[in-house]
Amino acid sequence: MNKSNLKNQDSNQRIVILIPCYNEALTIKKVINDFQRELPEADIYVYDNNSTDDTYEIAKNEGAIVKKEPRQGKGNVIRQMFFDIEADYYLMADGDDTYPAENCHELLAALREGKADMVIGDRLSNGTYFNENKRAFHDFGNNLVKNSINRLYQANIKDVMTGYRGFNRVFVKSFPVMSSGFQIETEFTIHALDKRFKLVEIPIDYRDRPEGSESKLDTFSDGAKVLLTIMKMFKDYKPLLFFSMFSFVFFLFGLIFGIPVINEFVRTGFITKVPSSILATGLMIFALLLLITGLILDTVVTNGKKEYELNLHRLYEKNNQKENL
Repeated sequence: MNKSNLKNQDSNQRIVILIPCYNEALTIKKVINDFQRELPEADIYVYDNNSTDDTYEIAKNEGAIVKKEPRQGKGNVIRQMFFDIEADYYLMADGDDTYPAENCHELLAALREGKADMVIGDRLSNGTYFNENKRAFHDFGNNLVKNSINRLYQANIKDVMTGYRGFNRVFVKSFPVMSSGFQIETEFTIHALDKRFKLVEIPIDYRDRPEGSESKLDTFSDGAKVLLTIMKMFKDYKPLLFFSMFSFVFFLFGLIFGIPVINEFVRTGFITKVPSSILATGLMIFALLLLITGLILDTVVTNGKKEYELNLHRLYEKNNQKENL
């Protein structure tokens, strides 16, 4: 394909900017204007999530396509966006002006060149997040989540919880949104790693919120929800490992209580530690049940992955037919 054909193909591709918003009247105008300047060919969608300020009116006045999402939570907003919007490439950013629109070209290039199904705007590698972010415990939380996921999937993702991302059509239309809140960022990363999508991280400069703008993220409650999401997805995606860990713990406790009973029986031929023997037997049975549960669910998950791959193949085929029209 020659350069003119590539240019024509790029011009026919639809790009959308997704901006989920809740009470961002102070910053939403600048965010919209920045993306209009950088990507004038893109459609900008702002989904207002029950704002009590002028976010909706300001976004509409600036020429964005504005809709209201009554179900509270960022995950609910992203879910509805993915349902509603048809495009070739999707760029997602927060409405708080913490992510520079100028980096959209690098994110978009990685998608267009086929290097990534999901591209991540990495706030952490160049140190700007640590310099700008003033909220207590956020660094600790980011590192805890990042290290947990990297160990679970033997990966090396630098920024798991960034809100600046790009997606191609196949990723968006095959992504099952399960989270209702800020856990959606973690869900994106785990899903991409588990389903072997192509990931590219691009370092970006992070800006802290301007004075007067308040974060909607609660460090402790939302952090706990993210950790619970990791545990849940660990159980759902890797059940054999998840249940084997608990099985091993109960097996060890069974040995601790059972070895003295076995020693007594070997030495005397009798068992006087009846409570210990009953407890050890119960622990061993429970450990075995956990292991069997993990094996059964692992088979179910493997079959689910096979079905997902077949559906993904059909989606790729449909997408390729659309591009060739």
